[in-house]
Amino acid sequence: MRVCIKVLLSSYLFFFVAFSGLANAREATLTVNNLKTGETVSFTDSEISALPQHGFKSSTIWTEGVLYFSGPTLKTVLEAAGAAPARLRVFALNDYNIEFPVSHIGQDSPVLANRIDGKPFSVREKGPFWIVFPFDRDPAFRREDIFSLSVWQFERIDILAD
Repeated sequence: MRVCIKVLLSSYLFFFVAFSGLANAREATLTVNNLKTGETVSFTDSEISALPQHGFKSSTIWTEGVLYFSGPTLKTVLEAAGAAPARLRVFALNDYNIEFPVSHIGQDSPVLANRIDGKPFSVREKGPFWIVFPFDRDPAFRREDIFSLSVWQFERIDILAD
């Protein structure tokens, strides 16, 4: 009986370690679906990090203290995908989605953060990608409509057809 339990525990441990390693080895991906043209472009975290970076310090209503958020701007990601800012719908891993008004896509915000304080962050920490505005820079960013656009666990953009 003890041998059977040891074999079962050993098997469980082996599969747990093997599969958790595979899950951690998979790099985060952001997908941009252009519903106008039918084209899809995917970016890994490494490819997102290779784009021009922008960052700022800010507090949020979801985190403690002031943090440094960095990554490319949403505008930069759209341009890298070959799309101009247009009507968008953004999606999180948990299927939260919202139409993102073009009027809120600026030259330097929002940032598609893939680093907080210079480090990648996990799904548990609202990552691996998070649309963040510089909330402390201007009271105009501290409104409910802007908070609803600050999608964490961000994974997909659909460029909507008219």
